[in-house]
Amino acid sequence: MEKGTLVEFRVHGDRRLAVADRPDGKKNWVVVDENGQPHSIPPKQISYEAVGETYKPSDISKFLKEVESYSDPSSLEVAWELLVGDGENTDPESLAMLLFSDRTAAQCYAAYCLLSTDKLYFKQKGDRYEPRSTAQVAEIKHQQEVEQQRHQESQGFWDRVKQRLAGENNLDWLPSDRTRLDALERFATLGEEATHRTPALETLASLQRPENPEAAFGLLVDLGLWSPHENLFLRRSQIPLQLSAKVLEVAESCLENPATDSETDRLDLTHLKVYTIDDESTTEIDDGLSLEFLENGQQRLWIHIADPTRLLSPGDELDLEARKRTTTVYLPTGMIPMFPPALATGPMSLIQGKECSALSFSVTLDETGAAQDYSIHISTIKPTYRLTYDDVDEMLELGIEAEPEISAIASAAKLRQKWREAQGAISIFMPESVIKVNGDEIKIHVIDDSTARLLVAEMMILGGELAARYGQTHSLPIPYRYQPQPELPPEEELLAVPAGPARACAVRRCMPRSEMGLTPGRHAGLGLESYTQVTSPIRRYTDLLTHFQIKAHLRGEPLPFSAQEIQDIVMCLGTAVREASTVERQTNRYWGLEYLRRNPDEVWEALMLRWLREDSNLALILLEELGLELAMRFGRSIEIGDRLEVKVTHCDPRSDVINFQEVILEAAQ
Repeated sequence: MEKGTLVEFRVHGDRRLAVADRPDGKKNWVVVDENGQPHSIPPKQISYEAVGETYKPSDISKFLKEVESYSDPSSLEVAWELLVGDGENTDPESLAMLLFSDRTAAQCYAAYCLLSTDKLYFKQKGDRYEPRSTAQVAEIKHQQEVEQQRHQESQGFWDRVKQRLAGENNLDWLPSDRTRLDALERFATLGEEATHRTPALETLASLQRPENPEAAFGLLVDLGLWSPHENLFLRRSQIPLQLSAKVLEVAESCLENPATDSETDRLDLTHLKVYTIDDESTTEIDDGLSLEFLENGQQRLWIHIADPTRLLSPGDELDLEARKRTTTVYLPTGMIPMFPPALATGPMSLIQGKECSALSFSVTLDETGAAQDYSIHISTIKPTYRLTYDDVDEMLELGIEAEPEISAIASAAKLRQKWREAQGAISIFMPESVIKVNGDEIKIHVIDDSTARLLVAEMMILGGELAARYGQTHSLPIPYRYQPQPELPPEEELLAVPAGPARACAVRRCMPRSEMGLTPGRHAGLGLESYTQVTSPIRRYTDLLTHFQIKAHLRGEPLPFSAQEIQDIVMCLGTAVREASTVERQTNRYWGLEYLRRNPDEVWEALMLRWLREDSNLALILLEELGLELAMRFGRSIEIGDRLEVKVTHCDPRSDVINFQEVILEAAQ
C-alpha cells in the first residue's frame, strides 16, 4: 500500500474511510480519517482499497457524496437479473462497469458497498460475488417478509402494552398478540409446569418485572385481561369454559324450530297442581311436586322430573357436549352449564304456566313411610306455582288452607325421613354457606335446616329410590349409587361430643365416599337398599343416562346404551365430576377468605369442631354466621364443642392463608 491510498476499515463493525499516511512498525499503517484523526491499523482490518488515485483526508467528504449518487439499492436487483441467467460471478469493478458503464473509484466503491451489504441477491465467494438462484432469492424474500411482519407485530404488541399500562382501555388486542398473551396466561396459571414459557419470560423481562408466575398474574391484571380475582382453580382444570359454535348452532335451531315430540302417548297430567321449589336464583328448574287426594282417603305423591332427552338423542351434538361437561359447575361468580343456557333455562326446564315434558314418578306410601305402589310415566305437566324455599316455609308456618297439598307433602316428607332413619339412614347436618359474587360485592348466606328444604330433599331421594327399584326390577344397566356402611365411634364416645355441628363433624369424618356402578347396592347414608340419581338431568349427566334408559324401557324399545357402554361412560365421568367438585370447593373457599379479608375488624363467633393436629394445637373451627370451616392454632387449652370469638389477623386468599386470634372480652378477664 502507498501513501495517499484511500482505504475502508472497520471499527466495531462500522465502516470508516481514511487515507494511508505512513507505515507503523513492520505491518501496521497509520491512516488519517476526514477529521484528521490518525489510526494505526493492521492489514487484516482493511476491508477495501480504492485504486488508481491518491487522496488527502480532506477529499473523503467529497468522495462520499459522489459515492452516494451511485448507491441506489434497486440497481443491484437489475444487475442480478442480468447475471443470474448466465450464472456469472462479479466483483465491484465489473459491477460498476455493468451498472454505470464506467469504473471510477467512486463507482467501484459504490458497487462494493452494494455487494458487501447485500443479503439477498449475491453471495460472497472470496473476492467475487455469485448471484443466488431465482428460487433462493424468492425464499430469502419470503423469510424477510415474514421477519418484517413479525417485527411489525412485535412492535405493535409493545405499543398496545404500553398504551394499556398507561390506562388506555379502548384498544383491541390482535390475533398476533395471542402467542405472548397465552404464554403469560399459562405461566401465571401453571407456574414452572407451564409449557412454552419463553415468550412470557421475555415479556416480563422487557417490562423489568420479576420473571415469576405472580408477576405474570399482576401484568395480566394491569393489562385488563384478568380480574384481580381470576379463578386459577378453574383455569388449571379441564372444565370447558366455552360452548362450541356447532353446539350453539344446534341449540339455536332447537329454539327456532322445535322438533316434534317423538313421544306420541305421553300421559297428560296437566290437571295436576304442580309446585316447583328452588332457591330464588335458580334458573334451571328440573323438578316439581304434586299430590293427589284419592277417593279411598289415600294420597298419591307425584315427583315430576324435567325431560331434556326430548330435545336430544344419544350420540348427537348436545348429548356429547353434555357428556364432555358431565355436570353444571356452580361457582360464586356464576355457573358453567352442562347444556346451552338458552335450552337449559328454556324448553328443558319446568316453567310455570307452560306445558312441559317430564318423567313423572307416582307413589303411595304405607303408614310407616315405605314406598308402596309406584309407577313411572313419560308425561306432560303444567307447573302451577314457582316457589322458593322461603315461600314454602312461610306457607307451612301460616297453614294456608288454599294449598293443602303443600302441608300434605311436608307431612309425607317427615314420614319418609323417619322411615329412612329406621332403615339405618345417617343424618348429618352441617351449616352450609352459599356465596354469591356480583361485581365487587360478596354475599354469604347460610342455608338453614328448614322444613321446605327437608321436603324437597326427601322427595328427590324418594325419586332416586323408585328409579333404582325400577332399574333393578327390569335389570336395566343404569348408574346406581351406593355407600359402604361406615364404622362409627361407639355411642358413648359420640354422646361425649356436644350435640350439633361438632357431633355431626365427628360422624361425617367416618362416612366413606359414595360409589357408582351398574350393580345396585345399599346406600348406608340414605338408608336405602338401592338408589340412583335421576332428579337433575339438566345438571348431571348420570341422571340423563338414567332417563335415556328408563324412557326406552317404558316405550318397549331397545336400550340406547349397553351395560358395557354405561360402564365406560361412568368411568370417564368420575374424574370429571371429582374435578368439578374440587373447583367448586376451592373457589368457594377463595371467596370465603376474600370476604374475611375485607372485614378485618369483625368479631366472629366460632365453634371448635375437631383437632387437626392436637400436638400443635391446630384445630378446625366453624364460623357459624358464615358456615365456613377453617383452621386455627390455639394458644390455650380448648375442648371440642367450645365456643369462642375470633378476629382475622392475616388473610391472603390467593395464597390460601388465614390466621385468627381469639378475642377475650374485658368482662371475662
